[in-house]
Amino acid sequence: MNAIPLQSSFAGGLAALWAAFLWALASIWFSRLGQHLPVIQINFLKGLLAILILIAVLYAGGGSLAALPFQPLMMLIVSGIVGITLGDTAYLKALQSLGPRRTLLLANLAPPMVGLIAWAFLDEHLVWRAWLGVFLTLIGITWVIIERAQEENRASNLRRGLLFGFLAALCQSIAVVLSRAALTRSPIDALQSTILRLAPAILLLALWSLWQRQPLLKLHPFLQQPRLGLWMLTATLLGTVFAMWLQQVAIALTAVGIVQTLLSTSPLFILPIVALQGETVSLRAVAGALVAVMGIGLLYL
Repeated sequence: MNAIPLQSSFAGGLAALWAAFLWALASIWFSRLGQHLPVIQINFLKGLLAILILIAVLYAGGGSLAALPFQPLMMLIVSGIVGITLGDTAYLKALQSLGPRRTLLLANLAPPMVGLIAWAFLDEHLVWRAWLGVFLTLIGITWVIIERAQEENRASNLRRGLLFGFLAALCQSIAVVLSRAALTRSPIDALQSTILRLAPAILLLALWSLWQRQPLLKLHPFLQQPRLGLWMLTATLLGTVFAMWLQQVAIALTAVGIVQTLLSTSPLFILPIVALQGETVSLRAVAGALVAVMGIGLLYL
């Protein structure tokens, strides 16, 4: 059984919560961009921009991608392909068939999946109190998602959507466990691992687009609406650079079952954001958030 020091585990948990918060903020700008740009272009541009920023930060700090150990390097490459290329694609497919509420509910399968996979392959055991915290947190998140949900169109293909939703959760779970294995069994740090996960995913996306004869870069929307460039930069910095970097920090420091649970709390952070924008937040949604917070507390008692 792998024992993780409480101080490191707590720091990793904070990193995961910050990542969830930043992704909640980034989702606002990504949703606005989605009204003006194709999804494939948004994914490619945010990934390419993030890689350029992260590489600049890495080399400015004296780091390098040279002479990295082969096995963990391959783990991170596979993690990026499985989690970002396959997982994100399956998630988008699920959204098309199920809508956002049902897809987010299926995404809550990821934390227990991660816990079981990590137990089987990394020998990471969560005590019963931590498992209780995981499920209590997920109950609170589910409550908030259901309460926040708007009326959705009837699912066009329920079976297809459920399949892609389950596949998305499974891909995310496998990717997180692979990242954990690479980060804890090698000198590769969180910044290097973030770049190594993004690069192959973006390369495959570019190749897929070329094969489909779909353009990756359309400059005229940015020329017609300069604010799109600012939205893209803001969303990329918050959701892809900082959030993904912090995710890798959390994975390096904390049991991945706990990390994935905390990364799933983004819907909770949406509540104060929409409240500040003038929307009404129901007492039931607040109650769900409090239940989730109680679950988070159990993870560190």
